[in-house]
Amino acid sequence: MKQKRLREFGIEIGELEPGMKNSISDVEGVTVGHTTLSKGDIQTGVTAILPHQGNLFQEKLIASSYVLNGFGKTMGTIQLNELGTIETPIVLTNTLSIGTAADAVIDYMLEHNPEIGRTTGTVNPVIGECNDMFLNDIRGRNVREKHIRDAIANATPTFEEGSVGAGTGMLCYSLKGGIGTSSRKMKLKYDTYTIGVLVVTNFGILRDLRVNGKAVGKELKDSLLQSWEEKDKGSVMIIVATDLPVSERQLQRIIKRASTGLARTGSIMTTGSGEIILGFSTANKVPHQYTSNTLSMDTIHEEEIDTAFRAVGEATEEAVLNSLVTATHVVGRDGNERPALSDLLNQFDITLS
Repeated sequence: MKQKRLREFGIEIGELEPGMKNSISDVEGVTVGHTTLSKGDIQTGVTAILPHQGNLFQEKLIASSYVLNGFGKTMGTIQLNELGTIETPIVLTNTLSIGTAADAVIDYMLEHNPEIGRTTGTVNPVIGECNDMFLNDIRGRNVREKHIRDAIANATPTFEEGSVGAGTGMLCYSLKGGIGTSSRKMKLKYDTYTIGVLVVTNFGILRDLRVNGKAVGKELKDSLLQSWEEKDKGSVMIIVATDLPVSERQLQRIIKRASTGLARTGSIMTTGSGEIILGFSTANKVPHQYTSNTLSMDTIHEEEIDTAFRAVGEATEEAVLNSLVTATHVVGRDGNERPALSDLLNQFDITLS
């Protein structure tokens, strides 16, 4: 069944035009794959983002990360920020599966690059996580290396959102959260570029939820009259991709502005929630092998960067809301459950617009 996304509810976020798929994969070369584990107490999974379709170790991309609130266990960001490049797929999963994910990504990279650890250095796997323990038996550590490898192998430009992959067991604004994505076109004087965002949403308190400025969460809370609204103690992983030619410094300036879109949905980034942003640009490839020539990199002029600031905020806001409207009701560990936003809208005859 075709998923109903935010724009099909009559909501258009911001002023910039989305890409053709309104997805992170509108950035050419970017693909996304899921492995979903959904049975009884096991409600978890894996989402893999491939920044380009070549050998990422041999042809690295400009990359950066930024932490809004550091309650998280993300792996690989120290080297990523120090060198300003990414050299592996990005894998997202639950908090206690980051070690398994790292092992699987390392194995994957070793298979494709026999020189790693022999004639060249090692490799820096980039892993992100959120805590899905309310719906998932996280102590069971049910994610296996095969699930990570499958998510990488399954990566395509078209993928599902909501209660899938790393988003299977996640909560957002006390409702069912999960995977969401969106994109924006950036028309500069000399060309048009794209910025795309993918999120794993696992944060927020129901009464704070806003949809395009409307206090939908407060309206829902008043209708529900229930006491299950949770304290904000989750996280959100925000992955930003662009084909805009930027330096790692410019890229970090851009990805910081994902915070504006996050805030517009209602997040106050509380002490128990980890808000972590990873970003990369496909515009310049950085060869792993040393050459005797200097490297030339295209970058935009700083005066043009405001368009990207606007684009990443709008795409983040819409991606978060897409994760909510595409999510489905899930019953998980010990019978714990969270309703889907779309079901509640129908139940209480509430509109988003």
